[in-house]
Amino acid sequence: MIFAKYLVLSSLVLGVQLFLYQTQQIQFVEVNGSAEIHCSSKEKMEGDDMFWYLRREEEKPICIKYCLDNLNVSKFACKHERHSSTLEINNVQKNETGVYYCAFIYTSYLIFGNGSTLIVGDSYTNSSWVMLLVPFPHGSQVTGTANLACVIHGVSNPVHVSWSVSGELQEQGLMRSLKAKDGLLTLINHISVPMDTWTSGKIFMCEVKFNSSGKSVKKSTRYPAAPARECSHYIVPLAAGAGLLLLVVSLSLVWTLCPSTLGFQPRVSAPPASEQPQGGILYAHLDFDSRNRDGRRMQPSARGKGVKP
Repeated sequence: MIFAKYLVLSSLVLGVQLFLYQTQQIQFVEVNGSAEIHCSSKEKMEGDDMFWYLRREEEKPICIKYCLDNLNVSKFACKHERHSSTLEINNVQKNETGVYYCAFIYTSYLIFGNGSTLIVGDSYTNSSWVMLLVPFPHGSQVTGTANLACVIHGVSNPVHVSWSVSGELQEQGLMRSLKAKDGLLTLINHISVPMDTWTSGKIFMCEVKFNSSGKSVKKSTRYPAAPARECSHYIVPLAAGAGLLLLVVSLSLVWTLCPSTLGFQPRVSAPPASEQPQGGILYAHLDFDSRNRDGRRMQPSARGKGVKP
């Protein structure tokens, strides 16, 4: 019994000694083009024990190639060397976008690589837009971390998202995806940084690549500096003084244009209807029916006979 446990532990130790490396984080390819995905290890790998898996968006990984067989070699082919293996994909189609994993059988265990993302065609659509979400200026002080999110809406396939802080590239963020009824995706790439890094005034940039053309969409932000406290004490008095000055100027204009000393009462008329929207609201002249307190319609006075209702 003890010997059996020793064999199990030995196999586990041997199993974790092999590491598979996939250095290509992301690769763009045009429809009907070809792609090569590489996998390497410091240990010797036999081609007879090498597999390739594909995980599409919101699907489980599926085995697409066992390097030992000769099936569908015109589509998938393995190039194997002593410490590396390469998967060749020909006539690539859009539905083959996803993450490709190399896998190797080692001491009865299937060990996977870290994965390489392949994006076929252009992910950009007419509904695509990018938005950068940042924490409230003082909302994350308690946790000690600041969470930033890059939202990519309305794309047909995954995209490549990278973060930089004042020009220095950061590790890739955590990606989440939501699929709409029309089949388009909304992707949320999220990173967490220490609060002192967020409040240091550095520029945080999210860069999104949709295709292999090299063009990208960049969104940047920085921590909004709070106004100095010594200046904030003068905001209320200055606002009150400005309001008082505006009131005095208005009364002076009324006194100049409508002098009451001459016994002349200015004729009151309704403002003309405005057809221009002001602040998102369209203002228009409304003529309300004037009635007295007992419900009867008020008769126009002699002074107002010449004024049309």
